[in-house]
Amino acid sequence: MKQSYVDQDYTFQAVPTQNRHGFWKMFVVMLGFTFFSASMWSGGDLGAGLTFIQFIWIVLAGNLILGAYTGFLSYIAAATGLSTHLLARYAFGEKGSYLASFMLGATQVGWFGVGCAMFAFPVHQATGMNTTFLILLVGLLMTATAYYGMKALTIVSFIAVPAITILGSYSVLKAGDRVGGMDGLMAYQPDETLSIAVALTICIGSFASGGTLTPDFARFAKSKWTGVITTLIAFFIGNSLMFIFGAVGAMATGQSDISEVMFTQGLIIPAVLVLGLNIWTTNDNALYASSLGFSNITKITKKKMVIFNGVIGTLLAMWLYNHFVDWLTFLGSALPPIGAIILADYFIVRRGHYPMLHKMTFRTFHWPAMVAWISGFGLAQWAPGLPPINAILGAAVPHTIITLLSHTLTRATTQVTEKGEATDL
Repeated sequence: MKQSYVDQDYTFQAVPTQNRHGFWKMFVVMLGFTFFSASMWSGGDLGAGLTFIQFIWIVLAGNLILGAYTGFLSYIAAATGLSTHLLARYAFGEKGSYLASFMLGATQVGWFGVGCAMFAFPVHQATGMNTTFLILLVGLLMTATAYYGMKALTIVSFIAVPAITILGSYSVLKAGDRVGGMDGLMAYQPDETLSIAVALTICIGSFASGGTLTPDFARFAKSKWTGVITTLIAFFIGNSLMFIFGAVGAMATGQSDISEVMFTQGLIIPAVLVLGLNIWTTNDNALYASSLGFSNITKITKKKMVIFNGVIGTLLAMWLYNHFVDWLTFLGSALPPIGAIILADYFIVRRGHYPMLHKMTFRTFHWPAMVAWISGFGLAQWAPGLPPINAILGAAVPHTIITLLSHTLTRATTQVTEKGEATDL
């Protein structure tokens, strides 16, 4: 690496203490992360298939699970200063971490594509501009800002968070008046109902990928509790608001797509502007996180991977937009096992301590983690119950048991080397 080049994204190292952020910067970044129109779309799907009381309970339960999951991941990230992909090396091994990085990186590229389409369609309806051209245009612009990393993410978040809060709240008030206020919402009955299991899967799956990548952002927190608290607030307040904005609109108009709801309310131009900022924020987060993942695999710098991933996500935008629910179902099964394995590895196997990254000699593959991921994914797909919960427990428990047994049988190979370097379990 050239001495003149400073990697301000800390792609391959821990974030130095002097470059960490305090509460307010982290709070705004994490809120911008959760203020995503796709969550409003998921909220619309829930609102169209649940009573208002059922919806509230589902959102509370879903965000309680997401909050616990992401809060613990934030603790690890702030304690170590490491991204999800660097943390995965401890649990999965050097090349084993490539599985986690590929899965997480690919899904974030997918979210980027969904966001591009969700921005382009309202603009097309408002202006008549060609949809394909708009997708290409916004994909290029969003890729350009993601190129500049956390500094750009913070600036966009400071603009988007208050804007989407104001517009979303106004939309909810207008939608609530249309159905008779709170009494009308309480009396709402959906034409077709969702099962509790499906509703929870949509709620949790809507941010399963983002939640697993929380360390990519929480590693910049000055303290462990700054990372944890800002993450909990973001998921309980930010994510809940997004679901409410989408659900109330769907109950009032029958539309799950928030842009369609706002069109019926005469909020076309403001909706395009503010939704654009909102999507821009989360798309930048998605592209930033995906680029860290693919950098872990390829060893290519994050900035170059931003450009590559932005192109791929833009080209896939239409397909992803048309398969959104299927995408959420897949995310709810494939991604939580990765975060669950990291949590189990750090808190149980390693007893809350990871040696410093530069002192580690990692195994190429840590097979207990690979087996655990397959177990979590399989249980999420085919076992009865809630897929996200099955995924988390189905990965964390086998990883813990197999790793501890393996460590007991091969203890001699896990001692400190003669050079003083820490070795992987």
